[in-house]
Order: sequence, then structure tokens, then C-alpha cells
Amino acid sequence: MRMTEAEFGEWKQRQEALGVKVSGVPAAVRAVPVTQEEKAACVAVIAKGEVPEFKGNKTEAAYMALLEARKRAGEILWYCFEGITLKLADDTRYTPDFFVLVADGSLECHETKGFWRDDAKVKIKVAAAMFPFRFVAVQKDKGGKWLFETF
Repeated sequence: MRMTEAEFGEWKQRQEALGVKVSGVPAAVRAVPVTQEEKAACVAVIAKGEVPEFKGNKTEAAYMALLEARKRAGEILWYCFEGITLKLADDTRYTPDFFVLVADGSLECHETKGFWRDDAKVKIKVAAAMFPFRFVAVQKDKGGKWLFETF
């Protein structure tokens, strides 16, 4: 969804009439990337309306291309790179590579790896036990085929 400043003003007035306090006017209100640059970078608009530059590795960039193809095919509705960080314990956080909204409305956390270290497997398993998302480990084999493991 994308709103103009005027549409946002009308929405804000309706919310305030219902007793809901709305503060600030964002530079843009939207749920999915709309420009070619945003699609290429697969980023979510953050609170201040700034669009950070994609800083992933080659495997993450290749997987993002696959997610974009799945989005065009209607299999997923939305995705973003490093869009959320989950708190697993005191001083322990986990940021999945991709946060994905599937066409059926479910949310998934996708983690891409060239190879898996033990600590990364432990974190994704702990997160899967703690949060109501589906966690998917993604790896590309030597032949270029994507391998998936669900937790």
C-alpha cells in the first residue's frame, strides 16, 4: 500500500476521531518496495523513510533474485533483507537474512549460508523453538541447485 501525503492526512484524521493518537508524518508510507533500486536492494522502508543500501554477499544476492522471481510468480507477497532481529536471550540476537511473507499469509525467516557452522545451526534452532515463524535454511550446492531445510 502506498499513500500520498493527503491520503495519510485523511487517515490520520479518521484515527484521531476514533481516539487513536498518530504522531509524525512519514516521508512515504508503503508496504513493499516500489522503485527499481528498492527492488534490486530488497529493502524495507525504515521509520525515518530512509532506504539503506543492500550490503549482502553473493549468495544472499543470488537468493534475493530467486525470491524476486517467486514474488513475480505470486508464491510470496513480500520480502526484505535483514528486516528483523530476534532476541534469543540476554546479549544474544539473531537476524535472519530474509523475512518473507508467503502468499498464504504466513511469515518465514530464511537464512542463506555457503556452509553451516555449529553456532549458526544452534541459533536458528533456538529461534524456531521460540518464535511462531517458519525458519528455512538455504544453501546452494556445487551444481548451483538451492537446498532447503525447514526448522
